[in-house]
Amino acid sequence: MQRRSLLQLVLAGLFGTRLPAILGPAAAQEPARFDFQTVIDRARAAASAPFQSPAMTLAPPFADLSYDQYRAIRFREDRRLFGDGGRGFQMDLLPPGGVFTDRVEIAVVQGGIARPIGFSTDYFDFAPQYFPYPDGRAPSGPADGLGFTGLRLRASINRPGIWDEVAVFQGASYFRAVARDTLYGLSARGLAIGTGEPTPEEFPLFTAFWVEEPLPGASSLKLWALLDGPSVAGAYQIEISPGSATAMEVRSVLFPRREIANAGIAPLTSMFYFGPESRAGIDDFRNAVHDSEGLWIVSAEGERLWRPLRNPAAVEVSAFRQDNPRRFGLIQRNRDFGWFQDPEARYELRASAWVEPASPWGNGAVLLFELPTGNEFSDNVVAFWRPEAPLAAGSEQRFDYRLTWGPLPGEEAPIARIVATRGGRALGDPEERVFVIDFELGMIDPGSLTPQLTATTGTVTGLSIAPLPGGTLARVGFHFRPEPGQFSEFRLTLASGHSAASETWLYRWSPGG
Repeated sequence: MQRRSLLQLVLAGLFGTRLPAILGPAAAQEPARFDFQTVIDRARAAASAPFQSPAMTLAPPFADLSYDQYRAIRFREDRRLFGDGGRGFQMDLLPPGGVFTDRVEIAVVQGGIARPIGFSTDYFDFAPQYFPYPDGRAPSGPADGLGFTGLRLRASINRPGIWDEVAVFQGASYFRAVARDTLYGLSARGLAIGTGEPTPEEFPLFTAFWVEEPLPGASSLKLWALLDGPSVAGAYQIEISPGSATAMEVRSVLFPRREIANAGIAPLTSMFYFGPESRAGIDDFRNAVHDSEGLWIVSAEGERLWRPLRNPAAVEVSAFRQDNPRRFGLIQRNRDFGWFQDPEARYELRASAWVEPASPWGNGAVLLFELPTGNEFSDNVVAFWRPEAPLAAGSEQRFDYRLTWGPLPGEEAPIARIVATRGGRALGDPEERVFVIDFELGMIDPGSLTPQLTATTGTVTGLSIAPLPGGTLARVGFHFRPEPGQFSEFRLTLASGHSAASETWLYRWSPGG
């Protein structure tokens, strides 16, 4: 799936704000008390039976749509949920069509009661240049057999009275969010299964959402989601607080139908096409093209690791042993337009995202998957935490964490930070490479620092550190002669006496890379 690939009938007296009517079969359901335990019970029950696909057979006007046609279907602004003003949030419901063919149940929770929303074509405007409706309205009323495919949340995070998108949940268990003054870039998922395996990857689905009606002036919004797929069912509670950083407090309970040895917890998915250290064969006017620049990990012991992302010649997998990690994420570290030189994509504004477990997760590893790509339109990077022990069939597995979207994570202590990695062929020797790594030192004296570098294969010479002109940057450089046909893993830190004074730079050299 490509990454850029998404009422009136008000029932008087049912809600104290503008909400859609309950239509069709949903109206026959009796209101019942609702909380997170309701979703947990439903997930547990789902796991005791075979998975039932929610795939729809699409009918006009939603059938056989191109990418542009699907984007030309818009949720009507006058039908936005919670749109009476002062609620802190508004919500759009997303239509079926294109690659989005799985039905998603959506309900609103008010006062502890969940009431489902029935699907209707009345919610949408259809652009006349793509659809045979001069007024932009399809034939009115319910559409049998069809349903919503996700939801979009809005809040005034940038300017008062302007309802910007803050999060979208659509497609399998994918979702993404932004913070103030950032743009959509990478995505998150509820769960990954079988990423990078020889057999096809499994994509569990969010098959139902319950959204709590926000109170006047609310600064956070809570929603619940039911996950289901051939191997697992699960319950999620996500409380979203947008702002200069948008935080999601995630609680998840998983019920595996089978043993799952290849699960990915809190997966993040992004795009890295090229940067200044890896643009061989790429003819492009821009300096760099990526939604995320590096994998960032803070270990249980407090070591901070920085692994620059790559666009490899073949699929590559890296595993970083991390028992009870403090944090990990995919970060867009360079926030300067000059790094990218793209006034349309504005990659310098793409949000970063990082995960902080709410309690110890146990033994496991952060895995990084890098896939080759020939363009900037497909996600080719995946990172998540994998537990060492398989998820046992019939068990109950809980993973709670905070997922934060924003420009950059705050630093826990003032140490030197990696801001750029560059590499190229050495002058006069086509078999030798030159690498330079730039560190932001802050108040640290570069004269007090000693670079320490190891490589698993090949020969390293000329290791040095020197300040750069005009500021607080220092550059570490070295020459590297690889062994023919061999990978090499680099590990570099700056030491001050016997103590680490920088992040740890991790990098993989691969033949042809």
